[in-house]
Amino acid sequence: MGNSPVGVIGGSGLYELLEDASFVDVPTPYGAPSDSLVRGAVGGREVVFLPRHGRGHRHPAHVINYRANMWALRSLGVRQVLGPCAVGSLQASLGPGTFVVPDQVVDRTSGRISTYFDTGAVHVGFADPYCPDGRAAVLKTAGELDQAVVDGGTMVVINGPRFSTRAESVYYARQEWSLINMTGLPEAALARELAMCYTSIALVTDLDAGLDEESAVEQESVFRVFSENISRLRELVLRTVASLGAQEDCRCAHAHDGLEIPTDLR
Repeated sequence: MGNSPVGVIGGSGLYELLEDASFVDVPTPYGAPSDSLVRGAVGGREVVFLPRHGRGHRHPAHVINYRANMWALRSLGVRQVLGPCAVGSLQASLGPGTFVVPDQVVDRTSGRISTYFDTGAVHVGFADPYCPDGRAAVLKTAGELDQAVVDGGTMVVINGPRFSTRAESVYYARQEWSLINMTGLPEAALARELAMCYTSIALVTDLDAGLDEESAVEQESVFRVFSENISRLRELVLRTVASLGAQEDCRCAHAHDGLEIPTDLR
């Protein structure tokens, strides 16, 4: 596929620095994506940006049309996706403002359509949910920027829109999971079904409710911490985009090897 466009899914603050940005509406067999996609460039590399929640954050996590979002990116030629996201911390060592590049994910969502394959026996491997090449690129870029990034960790994805109870948070922490989030799935799983590379870049915005008696997640503080760190996140994402190579040698591109896919992928 050569240097195909890189997809970036995130908040509006991440596409403001794209060069020659233009908006495009992309119809899909699964309905409309969260919003118009934005095409532009970073350091000569084409980028397709998708606001995960739509402009103005109008789509909460549990009603996002994840299938349409990922299909729209692929239909525009995207084969590598960076998915920056806000997360809560389940470990006291990961305080607000910490960047984490997770390597595992646990699904605690319900009611979300999480596959493109509604017919036939199609079981795509997902043992290692994140792209190894994408993770390596993020970590290398962070080192070049002298930004501290935690390599690895398990992110548990909950349905939302409510935050966890203390009992739930304590349970998740006792499993030695690191992060908690509302959007990581089925986003990553759908990317794998489309044979796209997917890399999560998690920004810790809060300590989850079970860490101590004082911790309790509040939306205002989550948004504040994310806003305070958006420039660091933007720099990390955009510099990583410019450093990504082609996808051909990545195992994510071979997710369909040996499978008969009933969907006409574009």
